[in-house]
Amino acid sequence: MAWTRFGKLLFTASLAGFLSTGLAKAGDNLDSDAFQSVIKNQMSAFASGNAERAFSYATKSLQQRFQNPEIFMQMVRQGYQPVYRPKMVTFGTAKVTSYGPTQEVFVTGPKGKNWLALYSFEQQADGSWRISGCYLRKFDGISA
Repeated sequence: MAWTRFGKLLFTASLAGFLSTGLAKAGDNLDSDAFQSVIKNQMSAFASGNAERAFSYATKSLQQRFQNPEIFMQMVRQGYQPVYRPKMVTFGTAKVTSYGPTQEVFVTGPKGKNWLALYSFEQQADGSWRISGCYLRKFDGISA
């Protein structure tokens, strides 16, 4: 498994958030359509260079960690090129893991390499979902 430096930071932040809020909160309440919509919207914001909109899809705890949209965008540009500028995106399975509700996303990055991005989500008080983390690793298999 290949971890980017920013992947480790984001993963650690996500894990800490899940541990502090509790895993049972999500239960089996998976909304794959909502997860995919949030991811597509954030990727669209990345593509248009709209840092503020991209930042808005992150949980409050991630927003606090990265302080502002520009720092967040810089982190994504440096450590998450496959989701920042994907050539191809295929959605896999949504499931509850030890990190909470997650959505698999198979991406082909700008350099033609395949990656698995595992997005974790946190449900907000209003019922909407926000991204609480993204774990990125090289993927040599065939996407689902």
